[in-house]
Amino acid sequence: MRLVTVDHEGQVLGAVEVRAGVVPLNRLVAGVEQVLDVIRGGEAALDRLRSAMAGPAGAAEALPWSAVRLLAPLPRPPRNLFCVGKNYVDHAAEFQNSGFDATGGVAVPELPIIFTKATTAVSAPEAPIPTALDPTGSVDYEGELAVVIGRGGRAIPADRAFDHVFGYTIVNDVTARKVQHRHKQWFLGKSPDGFGPMGPAIVTADAIPHVGQLRVQTRVNGELRQDAPVSDLIFDIPTLIATISASITLEPGDVIATGTPAGVGIGFDPPRFLEPGDRVEVTVAPIGTLANPVT
Repeated sequence: MRLVTVDHEGQVLGAVEVRAGVVPLNRLVAGVEQVLDVIRGGEAALDRLRSAMAGPAGAAEALPWSAVRLLAPLPRPPRNLFCVGKNYVDHAAEFQNSGFDATGGVAVPELPIIFTKATTAVSAPEAPIPTALDPTGSVDYEGELAVVIGRGGRAIPADRAFDHVFGYTIVNDVTARKVQHRHKQWFLGKSPDGFGPMGPAIVTADAIPHVGQLRVQTRVNGELRQDAPVSDLIFDIPTLIATISASITLEPGDVIATGTPAGVGIGFDPPRFLEPGDRVEVTVAPIGTLANPVT
């Protein structure tokens, strides 16, 4: 199932994506308004949606794409996004060699590097990436597969981690590189408003049984810059969930951006930062393509 959030005549609605458009959740299940309601409702909420979609309302209640504007599937996640640094071997090496790595560590980390990104950074597909919010002129892209937590918990063992995954989406972890480097930490450089495009949908975990077979691809102005399978993660999804939840309770709706492959702007000599007029497209089939113009 593909879950989206849309703006319809000024109203923000959670919906199920269908070929003809979207079916608002509140037309399918009474009292269910937003995607987060479904996530918090767990498998029971999904079963109700599946049953409703199989009935006459599934097609009859669809709004055409022309009547809605697509938003991030979680326009304001309940908490900061959890993010993972240096989680593909080739990217860890390019970051280490770029001169922008202020972590002071080795290229390939021994343990997952976890940081967060402000919820106010989250933006919609086709929303502009505002380079004006980076006074250093060093805006970079990072296409990533993101995990959406369903059932929460603490001390989740790795072998049970997928039981806690609701689904998957795409995040572009846009970064002001010089800000990131100057402050010797990552939060400020990664959290300006609009530096977290998300979408286009959340695809439920049952529709992606073999997540390691997915591929992250990022194009800038049509040029393929990043291309790697999720199986190349240094620390896989179960390890990330186990690491974070070891002492932090994960909650329904938490988003974990799993890391970016090699091919980011700072990996080039000289660096190829984003500029107004550029267009960034991050593709992870079957989730889709997250596209954003740069202003």
